[in-house]
Amino acid sequence: MLYYLSLWTDWISALNVFRYVTFRAFMGAGTSFLLSLLLGRWMIGRLRALKIGQVVRQEQDVEDALQHHGRKAGTPTMGGLLILFTTVVSSVLWCHSSNPQVWIVMATMLFMGAVGFADDWLKLRHRNSAGLKEWQKLALQGAWVVAAFLAIEAVPGTRAVARQLMVPFFKAPVVADLTIPGSLIFMFLVLVGTTNAVNLTDGLDGLAAGCMGSVSAAYLALAYVAGNVIMANYLQVPSVTGAHELAVFCGCLLGAVLGFLWWNAYPAKVFMGDTGSLALGGTIAMVAILIKQELTLLIVGLVFAGEAGSVLIQRGACKWHRWRTGEGLPPARRPFRMTPIHHHFEIISKERARAEGRSPDAAENSVVIRFWIVSIVCALLGLATLKLR
Repeated sequence: MLYYLSLWTDWISALNVFRYVTFRAFMGAGTSFLLSLLLGRWMIGRLRALKIGQVVRQEQDVEDALQHHGRKAGTPTMGGLLILFTTVVSSVLWCHSSNPQVWIVMATMLFMGAVGFADDWLKLRHRNSAGLKEWQKLALQGAWVVAAFLAIEAVPGTRAVARQLMVPFFKAPVVADLTIPGSLIFMFLVLVGTTNAVNLTDGLDGLAAGCMGSVSAAYLALAYVAGNVIMANYLQVPSVTGAHELAVFCGCLLGAVLGFLWWNAYPAKVFMGDTGSLALGGTIAMVAILIKQELTLLIVGLVFAGEAGSVLIQRGACKWHRWRTGEGLPPARRPFRMTPIHHHFEIISKERARAEGRSPDAAENSVVIRFWIVSIVCALLGLATLKLR
């Protein structure tokens, strides 16, 4: 909305700054960050007053992790509403309102946030960690894939490259036309996979928010390149008309998650819940889809991919053993002590601390910070793929 101030440059030349994508991206980040700081304490108080507290899952096989995370029961959850609100408000202020890509991404964020809200609400209502069934989540996410695909096909800027399959390190599309069924399947895998991967990562204080910060920053740069014809042609990546406004949106998202991290860092005063994690995963996946950097997300978001992969490996091993023997796989023979993998490292870190005579209380925070470091390195490696083609 503030972009239109640039139309008054004939009277006030300084207003021309509102045309610049970089300026609006940074200002969007600052706006959402400040809004998060200003509204965070009030929202936490409201969530606490409404008794919207975290329901901790029961894990029978790992008593150490159960004892540690049991203390988090009752911490206000659904804090993802703060991320959604600050991102949307900041985006409306700083993004070009006529850009369809921004509205597609924003609608994806709100829809996935609504799915997460329903999941959180059911958990609170029934006082357990079940929430929506897996097939219900997949059905809702699949329905949105179809709706988003139709919207993408209707936008000239994205229609030209929508069905291409781009692979990192390759200059030209590996597949020029995936066809409609192939495009829908691929889009479903990217959107659903990323959404649920971020959801799985949200298990330690500040982990998902911190990692999403580096991922958002990387896709801010990638979207800026995709929307700049000269840079896109020079780096030989798909040029997508209007994608530069997604850089502004990613800036708003970056500020929102960093502002939320202020309240979510160890020891967390609020959790984002599925309201936040599903919304964040769906949002960054849709940005990747629109700028044709879907597979780059495996590099930039390697932490998310690793979290989801650990769950798949653990489940696969347990099911394979049960199919062969008819019995459950003993904990000692499982690939990981506990999944998602951040719990595996948390348990090991706590055991090592006890063996060395140190307090195990800092184990969670040390795991989170190391995951942040990995996420930052992966974001830089993802940006490096722009030159390695």
